[in-house]
Amino acid sequence: MSRYLFLSLSLLLPLAQAGEKAPQNDTRDLAYSLGASLGERLRQEVPDLELQALVDGLKQAYQGKPLALTDERIEQVLAQHEAQVSAQSAKPQSEIALEKEQRFISEEKAKPGVRPLADGILLTELVPGSGAKAGPNGSVQVKYVGRLPDGTVFDQSNQPQWFRLDSVIAGWRSALQQMPTGAKWRLVIPSAQAYGADGAGDLIEPYTPLVFEIELLGVSG
Repeated sequence: MSRYLFLSLSLLLPLAQAGEKAPQNDTRDLAYSLGASLGERLRQEVPDLELQALVDGLKQAYQGKPLALTDERIEQVLAQHEAQVSAQSAKPQSEIALEKEQRFISEEKAKPGVRPLADGILLTELVPGSGAKAGPNGSVQVKYVGRLPDGTVFDQSNQPQWFRLDSVIAGWRSALQQMPTGAKWRLVIPSAQAYGADGAGDLIEPYTPLVFEIELLGVSG
């Protein structure tokens, strides 16, 4: 079966060598470590993998039992997968990033309670508001948390802060003019309305959509 493996054996060799020196009571830790290493690699390469099918194939092959697929079918499937991986790696990073952003936006748009605003911004109302709205040249007092698509917090305010709308990213400027004072919104802002192709330093990569929870406390102008 080794000729069918699309994972590099170099992933497993260091752990296998370490296992040769491990005490008998470390065998479970070795098995778990091998599984964790394999799982991490597969999560990166095949994020939508059916885990139960993976476990079934692993157990049957490891135990020398008859496999559910023929050798020819396994070889065909793995060849197709390798071709897809090669084609993906040949794409420019910008194209890969844009595809990733489009998937994220589509997933967010399908969530309950989400409605689109102008320029592709997605709004979820967390707390309604009834106060005044800011004008295009006004200022807003807000508390906010900014997250990357994976949930990592890259910016937040622990105290209320004032911003001029002509000094913030386009997504904020557009959405906050529609937001009544007292409201709290969750906004998904496409990269074109945030930092676009340039990104922002080491924190925000190019073509990264941003997620904000914003509470509008006051407006001026």
